[in-house]
Amino acid sequence: MPTPRTYSSENGLDTLPPYFHGFALMHIAMRRDAARLRTAAPAWNGAGTPWWQQLRETIEWHHTSEDDVLWPGLRHRDPDFDAQARELHDDHEELDAAMHAVSTAIAHRGDGLVRAAQTFEGVLRDHLRDEERIVFPVFERLGERAYLAEERKVVSSAPMRVMTHLQPWMFDQAPRRSVAHVAATIPPPVRLIGSTLLQRRYTRTLKGILK
Repeated sequence: MPTPRTYSSENGLDTLPPYFHGFALMHIAMRRDAARLRTAAPAWNGAGTPWWQQLRETIEWHHTSEDDVLWPGLRHRDPDFDAQARELHDDHEELDAAMHAVSTAIAHRGDGLVRAAQTFEGVLRDHLRDEERIVFPVFERLGERAYLAEERKVVSSAPMRVMTHLQPWMFDQAPRRSVAHVAATIPPPVRLIGSTLLQRRYTRTLKGILK
């Protein structure tokens, strides 16, 4: 019996089927921004607070949409996924606690932020590693058409503040080939707004964390 392939976005997207790339780009963006927070934490001056609030809202939507939309869809299509989904839900609760600690430190003018940012990054990386180990084989078993049908339900569940943030956030520093593949799934008018107006808004928010 052939050994199942192990998929991960930690080392880039080259080994992943293209239809995984939208989901994987979100994970890559989360790791990238956790590292940005860790770098900014020692000299925190509050300018990055709107950036953090947007990041936290996006991550909260991402894992809430998994629990409420994606995991039920995967359970329906792949009954073996049920027990694993419960494990991932517990991970989401740990991640929520880590993000709450970051927000608390920011509310106290950065007091305790260095440790909170380090903990958040560690919890996030561990969670994403475990999640990809579990769900990427399920995505592969489903195949492109069935998986993308579930992904569309997830994206449509995003509140407007998250929806308008997703495209520039996901595509920040992403490989051109992956951007092109994912962009092709976005309606052209939405894609145009995302690469112009929403990109400019995203860039302004980003300045607060990159100073």
